[in-house]
Amino acid sequence: MGAGRFRVPILMYHNVSDDPQIGIAPSRRTAIDPFTFRQQMRFLLTAGYHTARLSEVAAWLGDGSTPPQKTVVITFDGGLRSSYTHAFPLLQEFSFSATVFLPTAFIGASRRSFNKMECLTWLEVQEMHKAGIQFGSHTVSHPLLHQLPRVELMRELAVSKAEIERQLGEPAATLSYPYEFPRGNTAFAADFRDLLVKVGYVCCVTSELGRVKSNDDPYRLKRLPVNALDDPALFRAKLEGGCDWQAWAHRVFHGFGSRRQPAPDNTPSSQAR
Repeated sequence: MGAGRFRVPILMYHNVSDDPQIGIAPSRRTAIDPFTFRQQMRFLLTAGYHTARLSEVAAWLGDGSTPPQKTVVITFDGGLRSSYTHAFPLLQEFSFSATVFLPTAFIGASRRSFNKMECLTWLEVQEMHKAGIQFGSHTVSHPLLHQLPRVELMRELAVSKAEIERQLGEPAATLSYPYEFPRGNTAFAADFRDLLVKVGYVCCVTSELGRVKSNDDPYRLKRLPVNALDDPALFRAKLEGGCDWQAWAHRVFHGFGSRRQPAPDNTPSSQAR
């Protein structure tokens, strides 16, 4: 890999739990049991990976610098309680950082739920933040953004960002796009990017499949969805680029069609991202 050129995997998790997700197609499952999650974190450690923040990825893309070898980014969509009860202790055990994306209407002083799954409270968010976990926006209400009037779209972006900043006392400049990004809607994509810049975001991750390349747009970053069915060989292949050529398969195996009512998030199935 030449100077200034890189590939960085951004892992996309949702629910770290023992939920078997009965009735959900294997390719669309978003839960990963704590045992498998621990195995994956241990693999990252023993294979020499170190974690970076999304804001660092945006900086590398902006100034053309090259990240350290074996850099990986860990993200969680949906602001689910399991990111605190199951993922957070393991991230601390392995000294890894991560970014958790919050749909702020479902994060409160008391426990709230999203798609029948319990979400974080602000006290838990603040505890994780003090320990080094980064938080970004997953909008306010997790809607299908491309179907919203422009003023509502702006509100979803701005209000969620402002609330996270109010709760944590520092800028929240990263966003995770809810549901599948409408790749065929070029007018929306261009306008959406402009709004992200105006509101003050530095990057946006999507559920589009692949690793981040040195010439990618920071406002449309690809990720690698992970669930309990990713055995060690598949997990390693994803990290090393084995899925980079499969972008065409993302629609079929890892996304929601723009006409289909999606699941809790932008993932392979009903993930709550």
